[in-house]
Amino acid sequence: MGKLQDKVAVVTGAGRGIGKAIAEAFAAEGAKVAVVSRTQANSQATADAINASHPGAAKGYALDVADGAACLEVGKQILADFDHVDILVNNAGVTKDGLLLRMSEEDWDVVLDTNLKGAFNMVKAVQRSILKQKGARIINVSSVIGLIGNAGQANYAASKAGLIGFTKSLAREFAGRGVTANAICPGFIATDMTHVLNDQLKEEILKKIPLAELGQAADIAAAALFLASPDARYITGQAIAVDGGMVM
Repeated sequence: MGKLQDKVAVVTGAGRGIGKAIAEAFAAEGAKVAVVSRTQANSQATADAINASHPGAAKGYALDVADGAACLEVGKQILADFDHVDILVNNAGVTKDGLLLRMSEEDWDVVLDTNLKGAFNMVKAVQRSILKQKGARIINVSSVIGLIGNAGQANYAASKAGLIGFTKSLAREFAGRGVTANAICPGFIATDMTHVLNDQLKEEILKKIPLAELGQAADIAAAALFLASPDARYITGQAIAVDGGMVM
């Protein structure tokens, strides 16, 4: 029996990268997974990959998490399809990098609306079910940039730092129902977002990482799996860096 046997998990931003790895790891441990991505093609591709190994374990949903009304509707559909939600992973995120002097209000709003408000929207969409489930979990994927900031990423840093504060508040509010809320702060992870970096920039990044290598999506998935499992029942309100020692 898997660590998440008979649990129902919702994972946003699960069409690729970290979100996909988390969805696959959860399904491998017995969970049913609502795979949420901005496009139906991406969400369905992840759901199909999961179902190929674990028949009937996943269903794909297209959703822009920045749209509160759409989140409520998809939340209703997920509950109709799966009956309840035990685990919510808020992983959906975007970047619109640029120096603050030249950053537009639109680029600020897009990042905050997706990365921070999106997590709020998803919690609101499934909170009644979460609060009814024994040992329910909320896991928000933040970033080390939310801990230390970064030039050219004021919007992204603000959204990810806000997500940590949101997580801590959720942990306090939901603790009375036995629900834990934690944040994972990935460092530099080998995904589509880092693949476009040139070799010189990658070398500069590696100099800042004691373990001298980029992380893998599977490293974040392993942390999420631990936090979602019964093993983490006494951990809440934490921001856990998975970064090769970068910000220790």
